[in-house]
Amino acid sequence: MGDKANAHPGAAGRATAADHPASVRNVVLVGHSGSGKTTLVEALALTAGAVNRAGRVEDGGTVSDYDEIEHRQQRSVQLSLVPVEWGGYKINLLDTPGYADFVGELRAGLRAADAALFVVSASDGVDGSTRMVWDECAAVGMPRAIVVTHLEAARADFEEMTRVCAQTFGGDDPDAVLPLYLPLRGPQGPDGHAPVTGLTGLLTQKLFDYSSGERKESEPGSDQLPAIEEARNRLIEGIIAESEDETLMDRYLGGEDIDVKTLVDDLERAVARGAFHPVLAAAPAAEGSKQGLGTVELLELVTGGFPTPLEREAPSVTTPDGRPREIEASCDPDGPLVAEVVKTASDPYVGRISLVRVFSGTLRPDETVHVSGHGLADRGHEDHDVDERIGALSAPFGKQQRVLSHCIAGDLACVAKLNRAETGDTLSAKDDPLLMEPWEMPDPLLPLAIQAHSKADEDKLSQGLARLVAEDPTMRLEQNQDTHQVVLWCLGEAHADVALERLRSRYGVQVDVVPHKVSLRETFADRSAGRGRHVKQSGGHGQYAICEIEVEPLPGGSGIEFVDKVVGGAVPRQFIPSVEKGVRAQAAKGVAAGYPLIDVRITLLDGKAHSVDSSDAAFQTAGALALREAAADAKIHLLEPVAEVSVLVGDAYVGPVMSDLSGRRGRVVGTEQAGGGRTLVRAEVPEIEIGRYAVDLRSLSHGTARFGRSYARHEPMPAQVAERVREQAGEN
Repeated sequence: MGDKANAHPGAAGRATAADHPASVRNVVLVGHSGSGKTTLVEALALTAGAVNRAGRVEDGGTVSDYDEIEHRQQRSVQLSLVPVEWGGYKINLLDTPGYADFVGELRAGLRAADAALFVVSASDGVDGSTRMVWDECAAVGMPRAIVVTHLEAARADFEEMTRVCAQTFGGDDPDAVLPLYLPLRGPQGPDGHAPVTGLTGLLTQKLFDYSSGERKESEPGSDQLPAIEEARNRLIEGIIAESEDETLMDRYLGGEDIDVKTLVDDLERAVARGAFHPVLAAAPAAEGSKQGLGTVELLELVTGGFPTPLEREAPSVTTPDGRPREIEASCDPDGPLVAEVVKTASDPYVGRISLVRVFSGTLRPDETVHVSGHGLADRGHEDHDVDERIGALSAPFGKQQRVLSHCIAGDLACVAKLNRAETGDTLSAKDDPLLMEPWEMPDPLLPLAIQAHSKADEDKLSQGLARLVAEDPTMRLEQNQDTHQVVLWCLGEAHADVALERLRSRYGVQVDVVPHKVSLRETFADRSAGRGRHVKQSGGHGQYAICEIEVEPLPGGSGIEFVDKVVGGAVPRQFIPSVEKGVRAQAAKGVAAGYPLIDVRITLLDGKAHSVDSSDAAFQTAGALALREAAADAKIHLLEPVAEVSVLVGDAYVGPVMSDLSGRRGRVVGTEQAGGGRTLVRAEVPEIEIGRYAVDLRSLSHGTARFGRSYARHEPMPAQVAERVREQAGEN
């Protein structure tokens, strides 16, 4: 790559506001937990001059991991923006968590970025979840490059890792995934390990030595050139194969020595359009160093090869009521305002802070904007269309904020005091409200039932939960009307742990985790009859009501049907609704284990009334008593909800997944090939058996499978399971 670091002398350090979209690069870092993304961001910030000393994850001193939870867990749990300046370009580095529970933060980073750096550990290799994200980026044509880290590990092999990356990420075209540099190793130590001290540029045939703590360029010796010849020729052929100049291959095969500048220009164009994926190596800076190994080369690739926001096709836009809307020159700072909240956080001193990507127009402080948000009401996020006055704009640098005068199309900024805006919402002009197409969010499928620890916590719980859910669209808040539980649906155990910790530390709410209850139902297995007698006399008006009913089961989904077959006025007409109200109230409470009764026909056959002592309340009570008596003489089925479960899993794990589903009393109803070496398994499984399936499936498939579920129906529980439930109900 060209030495763009020297294109604009002194143009390095922390970045503030950009003046034109062409000078912005939005880059998201992707990779499994522990691959070194946060450490790489720190090294890039040091090389760019944005920090004077590189912090360490272990010490809690990095720029992007600034949350107390991240310090304790020593891993990223949220999206973080670190803008740096290099060669006159503003680079927005978006550091994302690698753990699967925080995939919502990753998706926010992908939405805000125009290109991705896939960070791969030379000691750990490529995991299944990273491959899945690569495929998602490929599907939308996002440009990608690969950075190999942990080269200092004893068994690290850069050449083998590039081969694995080509095989894993290259698909049908492994020559589209090739290294731009080869590691330059120093002398062997006492342990026989030769540390990586620099890089050899394959195109320029230059040596870049980092052993002094700062990159120094030199010419290779004649004895070193043959070692890189094979890799260099393969790289040149890979670049030419993706060149838009169709004559280049013929010239190369004809023996012409292609100019390095031509190759670099073609390489950058191929990278920018997502056709070629270079592999680079990087390592953190040693104590006292000014640059981490490979960081200059990486910054050159980002500024020279990654696309500008002008080259990105913006998500589709409609009016809030769904009518299509065309926006010309979508990344025009002078165009209509279209921005999106990609992350929401709360600061105890500042209040709510929204990280915003501007896709069109220019955002300025203290202006009134329209906030549109739709489509997540089922997760506790209300639909809204409101006008709000934004507060100050700032450029984040970890937890620090620098005041900005504006934020143009293509750039990112933090907005203060947007009290109604939530993650995924659209900001637009108040006189021209717009709505962006939402990005795909995973469905949270791990239930966490909670209750306030004390009365003081109870008073703060609803507000704390509302704020928590506003920050995280991958979390769903449920107030279950059947079980009367407050349930936070999360993506996994780590996600749940962070939610509880934030409730406690950020919002001052202590909660207790309680067993999650599944919404069971009851029904009659056969026909039964009952008599309800409510007769009391104690001075003044008494209570008198007698009714006789018959109960019979109905097909699933029928609900409760009430039929009046009283003849001769045995129950006066005005009290028949009272009987129905009484039996329905009792049905809602249950007749065996305390779960709602469904799918029965209740027929009122006969009864008796008193001219003075009968009343609405008396016949309600008699109706409830009659239903309880009918249940006492009948066999009652406990009904459990059954879910339709679809599991998308790699072919290698289909057998274990199907076996596991069978062990959960599931019925596999079909399988089908889904392409890419994956199979879709469809099954029907009782919901009581899949409460922790989100965690168990991840373990079973090594993080490569995903599943969805939807309610199918209620059906009778096996006798032995139902008996356990009744015993537990009796104990409570």
